Amino acid sequence: MLLEAYSGADNPNAAPTETLTVLRAGADGQIASAPMRWWLTPSWSHGPSTQYSMFNAKAETAATSPAFKVPFARRRCVLPVSGFYEWQRRAGRKQPFLVSDQAEEGLLLAGLWDAWQPKGSAGDTAELLSFTLLTTAAHPSMHELHHRQPVFLRRQDAMQWLDPSIETSALSALLEPSLPVPLQLTPVSSEVNNARNKSPRCAQPLGASLPVSVDDVFAGQAMPMHQSDGLL
Repeated sequence: MLLEAYSGADNPNAAPTETLTVLRAGADGQIASAPMRWWLTPSWSHGPSTQYSMFNAKAETAATSPAFKVPFARRRCVLPVSGFYEWQRRAGRKQPFLVSDQAEEGLLLAGLWDAWQPKGSAGDTAELLSFTLLTTAAHPSMHELHHRQPVFLRRQDAMQWLDPSIETSALSALLEPSLPVPLQLTPVSSEVNNARNKSPRCAQPLGASLPVSVDDVFAGQAMPMHQSDGLL
């Protein structure tokens, strides 16, 4: 029921300010796909801007943040992804890793959305839909990679997150650091460092994947690596 409503296209190297497809509850309460800009533009703002980092929102402070508190209370969304990239500094350079689920069924990330229109447009200008992804402190098994992580949702959690009849305050447990499914971290090509690169080479493995779960802690410094096409 959840992913059946998703109609997003494949993007092997999505980056902030790009338009991605997210899931949200419509006016009738039904879950539906919607294209949105990945960089939240608050409804009360002057318009789209990259002056402030609005592509992520800390789950710990979103309820009180001027930019995020209204979406946090009323406009929740979910971004389905096959994986995401994170970088670890190694020997003076940043090595990208593809974080994905071991079952290769995809991940569900919690987000917030908002709608903006120019002041005085009186509804005759199309509204800009945009979203941000919620982050939380990294689970201990992921902390070696980064001190923050996305808010992961299981399918049943995502259904609750998208249910407009449930107050966000009742869902606070979903915002805690967790690894709801076993993950794998794969070192990949530095092609991903340039957001203009959209080829499958972005996810080209440069070494074996390392399992990460509640019981398996990531220790990336010990991973063997090999060069491939000079992209490492």
